[in-house]
Amino acid sequence: MTTSNNNSTREAAMATASEERAAADVLKSLARHLNCLNEDNKSARRRALEAVKRETVEQCLSGGALQELFGGLLKALLKCLSDPVETCRDTAIQIITGFIRAVPKPEDSLPYLMPALAQRLGGKEILEPAEELRLALMEMLSLVVEVCGRQLAPYLEDMIKILQRTITDPFPEVKKESCKCVISVAQSIPDHFHLQAESLLKPLLQTISHQHSQVRVSVTQAVGTVIQHSAGKNVDDVLSHLAQRLFDDSPRVRKTVTVVVGDWLLRLPDRYSYFHKLIPLLLSSLSDEIPEIRSLAEDLWKKVGSQWEKENEDDLKDKMDFRLPAPALLTSGGERPGLGCRELVVRNLSKLLPAVGRDIGDWLVQTRVKTAQLLRVLLLHAEDHCTQHLQSLLTVLYHTCADPETDVRAQCLESAKLLGAFISAEVYLKLLLPHIEDSTSCSSASPWAPLTVLGAILRGSSREALQPHLIKIGDTLTHSEVCQGSQQALYLDQLLVCVDAVLCVCQVDCAVISLQLLKVLVSVQSLASQLEQRSKAEESVRCLCEAQGLSGACELYRQHMADLLQWLSDSHHTWTSYSIQKTQLEIIALQSGPVVGEFLPALLPLLKSCLEPSRDPEMRLHIFTMLSKLLLDASNTLDSQGRFAEYMEMVLQDLLLPNLVWRSGRSAAAVRTAALSCLLAVLHGAAFPAERVLSVEETLSTQLISALEEDSKLARLLACRSLHSLLKLTTQQLNADSLNKIYPELLKRVDDSSEDVRVEALKSLSTWLSSLGKNYDTQSCRPHLDFLFQQLLLYMDDPDTKIQESVLEVLKVASEVDRGLLQQQTEAVREKQRSPEYCDKLLQHIHSL
Repeated sequence: MTTSNNNSTREAAMATASEERAAADVLKSLARHLNCLNEDNKSARRRALEAVKRETVEQCLSGGALQELFGGLLKALLKCLSDPVETCRDTAIQIITGFIRAVPKPEDSLPYLMPALAQRLGGKEILEPAEELRLALMEMLSLVVEVCGRQLAPYLEDMIKILQRTITDPFPEVKKESCKCVISVAQSIPDHFHLQAESLLKPLLQTISHQHSQVRVSVTQAVGTVIQHSAGKNVDDVLSHLAQRLFDDSPRVRKTVTVVVGDWLLRLPDRYSYFHKLIPLLLSSLSDEIPEIRSLAEDLWKKVGSQWEKENEDDLKDKMDFRLPAPALLTSGGERPGLGCRELVVRNLSKLLPAVGRDIGDWLVQTRVKTAQLLRVLLLHAEDHCTQHLQSLLTVLYHTCADPETDVRAQCLESAKLLGAFISAEVYLKLLLPHIEDSTSCSSASPWAPLTVLGAILRGSSREALQPHLIKIGDTLTHSEVCQGSQQALYLDQLLVCVDAVLCVCQVDCAVISLQLLKVLVSVQSLASQLEQRSKAEESVRCLCEAQGLSGACELYRQHMADLLQWLSDSHHTWTSYSIQKTQLEIIALQSGPVVGEFLPALLPLLKSCLEPSRDPEMRLHIFTMLSKLLLDASNTLDSQGRFAEYMEMVLQDLLLPNLVWRSGRSAAAVRTAALSCLLAVLHGAAFPAERVLSVEETLSTQLISALEEDSKLARLLACRSLHSLLKLTTQQLNADSLNKIYPELLKRVDDSSEDVRVEALKSLSTWLSSLGKNYDTQSCRPHLDFLFQQLLLYMDDPDTKIQESVLEVLKVASEVDRGLLQQQTEAVREKQRSPEYCDKLLQHIHSL
């Protein structure tokens, strides 16, 4: 054995001697070239460096020989790093790099190499003007770190100087190589690196927002390594910069941030002190738009939770042994987070929520969206522990659901659904319902916000949880300050959302608050200015019917009509033109269809009170408009039970006739016109018995005759038509005095400025003539007939052909009353008229009789 060792030693010595001789021979051959390195001629220097390169690193020399050569050439080569010619510097760098890569002991060059590099790259000014050569120098430095490892420790200060300068280098590739070198240095000499690591943060943070995404990736990785290998006092300084990178347009940058933060949460020595600051950054990546990043964040977060769970196993023993089941309703659609993840969030929630509340109101849309997404993730982890933070959470949600950005509002609603799933209904309703009642009375710019939150929370709740509280919810929504609190479209939309949420979740249980929900839906329709909203409310009415198994809206109204009319009657004495109740009455009356005919004893007194002449004219006008719609379809509304005739006298005496009395003012005139419209509908209806008309005929005729003098063309037209209907209803039952009061007023209208009124007046005169029965003595009333025939014959010579034709038809009817008198008067005026044509036609008709 001793002989073998001696032989090995002799062989090694001989090999070393051989290598030294070879190195000496090469150095001798290079002596002339080395001398040329000091020449003023740049071409000579370049050729000398190329010759050195050929004779050394490009030759297949043994490691020992190269080591000897490197030692002999290093100083001369380092001097060439400052050569004024770029090509010479480039060749020198290539030679040195080749030696470092090939020699067995590159660390022997460090005492000369590191100061030279520090001088070249680490000064206040850039001594190397060529960016490609600065990159080559940095690549050489990275190679030095790779091959020398721990031997670099004495030269850490030079390394730091170089990196501080090159990290902010103008050339992006140098920046990236510098960040790579930072990571290598930290991993090679961690025991020494942590002493000066923090000095690299300033240049790194200056570069972290560089325009090149790959530079941002490299800097982020370097920051992660520096913090990991530092004293841990500068985490706060870099967090805001990393948070900003979560909004980066480049997915690679966001992915790198996710990896760095996940690594800190797993391995940072003082990570427990920074959990509340690091957790939001990692959880934000769970909502990234790139699936790969979301998946990466999920994996890292699971590892963090699992590691923390193992580290705190004693503290979590009870929860691990007796794991509670997951809440029944989870709107996230994903699996439940692990116990460690949930506990980490719960224990840091009180520190996280204030920051969330602050950032969710940021002026940048991106920040608000990210924060809203983070809030949803936090609540998903916190589960029922949200209860103790409910007040502050509701405040945040009120603000967020009014955000102009759609994504922010969507995340807000998802968060509210989670609250409904995790928190007891009794708890959240106790805080939420009073705020809803007060929201319209306060000066909030978004009075609909609490309703929005309530709707979302109800959606997230279970049927079993809400069932005991339905009456409380219904009473709140029906409160006058809530269901009639605002006409804003957004507010009404959210009222409908709340109703739909209750119907969707509770279904058949909603029967106990059916009346309250119907009141809300009627109120929405009354306040809505958009057809779409009214349609939505009608659809909700149908859903309410389906929830109770009712065949349609009529059944629903039949169920609640008495209560609805009482609801309106409680306040009808205070109604004005601005009162919503008048519109509510219209909606109830029109939508209930035939059901309204079943509740005339309750409806008509309400109408009587509203139509008293002393009440607001505009309000009366609205009621009359509603009444006319009902009367025009009386068989399917007011008279659906065939009992409307019993109330005709009341309708005429108490509702219509008092409003036909003349009063000054445009509003009063409009009311009279509306009343005339209703009167015409009443008289036109087949259900009106003639005997009831006769009982009020005198008053009715007086008011209609007065209405013939109205300024409004429509009023005069309606008055003519009403007299027409009155005469038809009372055919041959009116006495002569009543009849003789009517025709002169109708004759005046034949001379009206409106052609429609003239034609209608002539129709009424025709009916008047047809109404003359046995009670009308033509002999005693001959002067009246004589006057009537004379006037009609004058109008038969009217310039308007249409009027002439109408008058002719009226006179043909008159020929049935007193043929002789009419023939005599016609023959007397025939020659006086512009054309005898119509007189001839009339005489021909008389002779034919």
